[in-house]
Amino acid sequence: MTLYDCLSHLCAVAGIAAFLYQLPELARRRNDAAVWALSSYFLASGLSFLIDLNEIRNHIAAFLGHPNITTVVTQSAVVVLTGAQQVVLIHWSKPPHEARALAKRCVYFFLGTLVTVVALFFLIDPYRAPASAENSLLLNMGDPGYALYLLFYVTVCAVGQVATLHMAYRHTRVTHRPWLRVGMLAVTVGAAFILVYCLIRYTQTIGTQLGYDMRRLEPTYWLAGSVGSLLQLFGWTVPAWGSTVSLWISNYHAYLRLSPLWWAMYRVVPTIALEPPRSPWFDVLLPRGLRFRLYRRVIEILDGYLELRPQLSLAVQQCSDPEAESNSPDREARLLHMAVQARANGCGSAQLSGALSGDEATKPGMNFSDEVERLTRVAVAFARITADERGSVRRV
Repeated sequence: MTLYDCLSHLCAVAGIAAFLYQLPELARRRNDAAVWALSSYFLASGLSFLIDLNEIRNHIAAFLGHPNITTVVTQSAVVVLTGAQQVVLIHWSKPPHEARALAKRCVYFFLGTLVTVVALFFLIDPYRAPASAENSLLLNMGDPGYALYLLFYVTVCAVGQVATLHMAYRHTRVTHRPWLRVGMLAVTVGAAFILVYCLIRYTQTIGTQLGYDMRRLEPTYWLAGSVGSLLQLFGWTVPAWGSTVSLWISNYHAYLRLSPLWWAMYRVVPTIALEPPRSPWFDVLLPRGLRFRLYRRVIEILDGYLELRPQLSLAVQQCSDPEAESNSPDREARLLHMAVQARANGCGSAQLSGALSGDEATKPGMNFSDEVERLTRVAVAFARITADERGSVRRV
């Protein structure tokens, strides 16, 4: 399989996968023109590569009775995806009433372009000899009529990508959403690659008309187009799945960092666990239902606070330091470390009295994210104190 085949298959799979990923969003927001345009872009992008795969295009050509019919189908899909990009960016960058009017004009323009491309293809009726997707255009570039047709098509693509580059780059400078900024930067770079693709096709077409052999540029042409398409597919999808992945990684990181504190509490107060745990090593594995497990871990740690109230009260008395920050994670971790040790040594609630001070209690009015962040800082400090203590014991 050649590099062209690998890239074509990858682009086809990426486009169809992006379209399928977008379908639930399309079902939820049926009246959103931008969502419809983005879904059309994904579908057209995937089909533009899928239809022109050599193992598929031959069957389509045989069925329709035209050896290179997939060429115009692919070019039509490219016109659709180019227009769809403009519609999405218009809706993202303009007020709703202004966006609707501009998007409607954009749709009419690219619809007219689509009809023109299809009509010109059949009017010119290019060379009908069977050829691969890589060679079908090269075989027809020597025909002046087809060369003009091809220059018209490439110009439409180039104009659309210039507009995409301009609007997408502007979004990278004004948006405050990090994943949207990454996505628009990828779309911008992808547009630049596709403009290189267009420039190479201009050069090939004109050079062929002047009698030069332009086949040596063909690998660069396909590489620029495929890489540009992949970058744009990545850019249009990453704002959706990137934030989801980022949240999952953040939750998983918090889940792991809470482990030392949770296990220390569990060993002295096993009743806090909703389910008996297997071992600390299983915490490293990717857990199913991560959000629920993180929620349970936070709740069980807070239950541990309540169970350790007597020991914490004694720790507060023993660790009274007027110069220490009463609400610092380090101080809270020291108190918890002392309380856990006291509980492990058999100092139970019958031997101690008093209540946990307001500084060490659960902070009122905190939402779940704030609570995770607070307990994570405490857990990190707790793990550091535990590690320092073990190091001291080994040195002794």
